[in-house]
Amino acid sequence: LPANMANKGPSYGMSREVQSKIEKKYDEELEERLVEWIVVQCGPDVGRPDRGRLGFQVWLKNGVILSKLVNSLYPDGSKPVKVPENPPSMVFKQMEQVAQFLKAAEDYGVTKTDMFQTVDLFEGKDLAAVQRTLMALGSLAVTKNDGHYRGDPNWFMKKAQEHKREFTESQLQEGKHVIGLQMGSNRGASQAGMTGYGRPRQIIS
Repeated sequence: LPANMANKGPSYGMSREVQSKIEKKYDEELEERLVEWIVVQCGPDVGRPDRGRLGFQVWLKNGVILSKLVNSLYPDGSKPVKVPENPPSMVFKQMEQVAQFLKAAEDYGVTKTDMFQTVDLFEGKDLAAVQRTLMALGSLAVTKNDGHYRGDPNWFMKKAQEHKREFTESQLQEGKHVIGLQMGSNRGASQAGMTGYGRPRQIIS
């Protein structure tokens, strides 16, 4: 970091520097993989975006393709998002459509920390966050392995199943007998060496 950058005063609002750092996190190779997956998952009628961030943003911005994507991970008859016949052209309708996708993605299991905000996509504030949400969704779909994921399973990392720690009954029982170290040990505890209240402690220098 050049020295003169470190002592710049506070910059208000989104500085160019911060914006460009966010833009650098946008991954063009990842974009290709995500586009590939969305087309395979939803069918060719979703079309393809122009290459690059702007194309990717415009392609997903009205929320319709995102909604089709999350719907495709559910069986017929229990699709979570209503997709309009004609893509919404009014801004608030588009944002509403994106918000419905986000809710459905969260219900599907995408964690809050992996979720983009509507403005990240809508105003192009952070398209890397949009990629992150889609990656999380793909990973969940591969991990669930319930027959609804289409495409190459190697496109996404399986989610580590760290939440499902399976302990045997005997391990759980054993765990109950272990006294946590932070509780200390009560072995050999006695009153020896403790002074009575109010008596001055003898400090031997």
